Amino acid sequence: MPKKGNRKRLKFRAEDVCSESVTVADYADSDPAIVKSGRVKKAVANAIEKEVKLLRGLEASHGPVQDVLSSVASVSGADCDSSDEPDPEDCVKGSRKKKNKRRKAENGDCCDGEEYPVDIWLVLASYIRPEDICTFALICKNAWTVTCTAAFWTRLYRRYYSLDADLPLRLQPDCMGKMRCLRACVIRSLFHLYEPFSARISKTPMLPEATPTCLLNSKCLLFWVNKIVGSRPSSPMWEFNFKFLKQPAKLKNGSSRGLQLPRQYTEVHTNPDLDCSLLQVTTLNFIFTSVVMGMTLSRFTISVSTDMRHHRVGLAFQDSPILRGRSLRGDPGVQVVLDPVHSVRLIDWWHPQYPTSAKT
Repeated sequence: MPKKGNRKRLKFRAEDVCSESVTVADYADSDPAIVKSGRVKKAVANAIEKEVKLLRGLEASHGPVQDVLSSVASVSGADCDSSDEPDPEDCVKGSRKKKNKRRKAENGDCCDGEEYPVDIWLVLASYIRPEDICTFALICKNAWTVTCTAAFWTRLYRRYYSLDADLPLRLQPDCMGKMRCLRACVIRSLFHLYEPFSARISKTPMLPEATPTCLLNSKCLLFWVNKIVGSRPSSPMWEFNFKFLKQPAKLKNGSSRGLQLPRQYTEVHTNPDLDCSLLQVTTLNFIFTSVVMGMTLSRFTISVSTDMRHHRVGLAFQDSPILRGRSLRGDPGVQVVLDPVHSVRLIDWWHPQYPTSAKT
């Protein structure tokens, strides 16, 4: 056994390296636990260079191989010291640079990209589908500004209008020249003209499952009763209509503010029926009810009627809204019971059968 002091250090020879001996650990994407420096060793690089020349017949040329090796070395950190151990000071500097870049990006100091004028976004808006308008408006501020203009909604209406369409008088082309409520009228017309929207209405149930919950704390703006004469005039039905105003959705920070709408397009976005829904309850008999206009809906239930053949609708109204999760104490409010009920429907403001306001 040779002594420790006389033990010779084995040298690495380039001739010993071949394609079979090159492992994943010799490259930049290797596991740092296997290769501490994370870069290709000089001896291995020379051996790979020599073998590449032999395979490709590039003995006289050094350019392509050097470019490849230099790119690998730059990715793997060849700019560091030639030792296997990386310099801790360089690592600290690199981490500081990354943190500074992140801070600049968060503070908005990094101005990457270009800002295109509104005219370009207006041209692009002519090729988007109606269901993609919200996604288009979220691209940037200029794209959102385009969706606020009257030209955008007018072009959208003309794109899908057809002469054989059966539209109400307010949605006819002669009346669409008005600036007031233009956006709301175009949206209503799309549910008559655009097939995917009209098919969505036919697939939607008359009374969604979330109706009792979504109408809570809604304010009753109007209430009226219509007499429906069917095939049998001797037994007419009665339609009770409740127009509710839903609470506007709030943002996460508790406010409902967003981008400020340009003043010149205020009339275009005016909609008196925004966030309004119509609850239609059709009964077999006329039922006397209390006046509930201006009151807030606190309870809405649908159960089986006493004859076990129809439904029974119960509505409770309060003078002021009730906080979510809290039950009523003492004062039950104004109770409205409709029994027997033939059908119950919930219609949003954009529905074709929604009664439009005279202000539009």
